Amino acid sequence: MIYEKIWLEEEHTGAFLEVFAAEKVGDFVRNAILVIPGGGYTNVCADREGEPIAMAFMPYGYNAFVLHYSVEKAKFPDHLIQASKAMKYIKDHAERYNINPDRVFTVGFSAGGHLAATLGTMWNREEVYQAAPMPYGYNKPAGMMLIYPVISGKEFRHAGSFQNLLKTENPTREQLDAVSIENVICEESSPAYIMHTSNDQCVHVKNSLVLADALASKGITFELHIYPDAPHGVALGNEITKCDTEKWCNPAIAKWVEQAVAWAKNV
Repeated sequence: MIYEKIWLEEEHTGAFLEVFAAEKVGDFVRNAILVIPGGGYTNVCADREGEPIAMAFMPYGYNAFVLHYSVEKAKFPDHLIQASKAMKYIKDHAERYNINPDRVFTVGFSAGGHLAATLGTMWNREEVYQAAPMPYGYNKPAGMMLIYPVISGKEFRHAGSFQNLLKTENPTREQLDAVSIENVICEESSPAYIMHTSNDQCVHVKNSLVLADALASKGITFELHIYPDAPHGVALGNEITKCDTEKWCNPAIAKWVEQAVAWAKNV
């Protein structure tokens, strides 16, 4: 297996990629997935939503790239630019990593789900191409897998994520609306696989419901799974990523990777 650490800035600070790629076997070409951990846009990216996720997708024919995006000083749209640079790197090096550049997906968790959704909906913003020149649409994911994602700045918003994203304790309604994913869905947005739990005590399930409604209104295909009982941050839903309670392991939820892969085959 190929493992590399790739800096996305020339100064070798801030955002970087961890590469988990299988060695080339015959003429088999793999898909790719950009993994975006959560963490509330705070000073860390959740480890449980990084390398374990990459390893979970590899048996299904994916080479994986974990994005460690900047959090301390970065504010919108800095994270979008970093995710776009990651997509550019993956596609620029498709031959090296033996991947199909037209089959690069993204999966994001919690605030990382917000970033994955931002990439899937705001990939065409002018600031992106000014910061990272590339062909139009080069950074657009083939599909976005959004796992208990932060989506909306409405009354049920995860306040901390938006405060950290915008670097203000008191974001205005205009600022919140500009980074609420349901407001920016358009006909060019990426299709979505969405997973949430109905009793998520951290990121309200209405985030995923609002997103699904917005996707439907624009005719964007999506698959939505809502499970009844698991804590926020359940990750793989199995022994690999569990914490200290049995609710972190749920056989139904643990099938989401397999389900997302099956969904991606039809995108």
